[in-house]
Amino acid sequence: MNTERMTAKIKDGQGFIAALDQSGGSTPKALRGYGVQDDEWSGDDEMFAQIHAMRSRVITSPCFGQGKVIGAILFEKTMDGSVDGKSTAEALKARGIVPFIKVDQGLADEENGAQLMKPLDKLPALLEKSVAYGMFGTKMRSVIKSANADGIAAVVEQQFAVGNQIADAGLMPMLEPEFDITADDRAAGEDILLTEIMKGLDALPEGRQVMLKLSIPTKAGLYTPAIEHPNVLRVVALSGGYSTDEACENLAKNPGMIASFSRGLLQDLRKDQSDDDFDGTLGKAIDKISAASCAG
Repeated sequence: MNTERMTAKIKDGQGFIAALDQSGGSTPKALRGYGVQDDEWSGDDEMFAQIHAMRSRVITSPCFGQGKVIGAILFEKTMDGSVDGKSTAEALKARGIVPFIKVDQGLADEENGAQLMKPLDKLPALLEKSVAYGMFGTKMRSVIKSANADGIAAVVEQQFAVGNQIADAGLMPMLEPEFDITADDRAAGEDILLTEIMKGLDALPEGRQVMLKLSIPTKAGLYTPAIEHPNVLRVVALSGGYSTDEACENLAKNPGMIASFSRGLLQDLRKDQSDDDFDGTLGKAIDKISAASCAG
């Protein structure tokens, strides 16, 4: 798939984007959920080898390439690896799946009820490498924990600034200002977040598009103005700690948003499952998430 075809797939594809980008501190937890205990690996290299084996099994599962998964977000080490003798990006594209790369380097300490991204000092080199691999887009995460207008504005400003840098490098930026679903004042904070996002979209250079990855809003349909904005290619939803059933139920109330789930996709997979059981379990999750993504 060339860039034009990948753009069309993300814009109009009936399905969802799989988030396969656990990294750093989240990897041991993901492995435990998969049935790989901490004593089965030692050091980062063995840990990432275990997670790559899990991701490879997901990517090569027959159900993963049946058209309901339209994109996949990768961690850098997964992009650097191979699946079925091809680079991971090429293996995905061969199955009709558009590849994205996680580019942030983690979260800074909380300030004004929000966590900005740490300085992205490795970004230029990572973007150059991602272009060489044939990646389509990027993803980067900040976290908002309260309805603090200053904190929310700072998160959105940083996301759009880095997003423009990514677009200048020739990749599609997916901005992810996640709103913590446990925040007591989330509904009010999401209103502020939408206002800031719309300001950022309106300020983009003519013809430039971005993607947005957002928590499923407390008020159904809240993000419709962003979904309909001409500078937005697609708006996707993170599961944010919801179970698969909860996330799908809430997502289905928001026409125009599609899923980009990690836990909601992978939570019932286990290393010791037979291939048939693994494929059946993954296939059920894919069907459920795809149906919720296409509900509108």
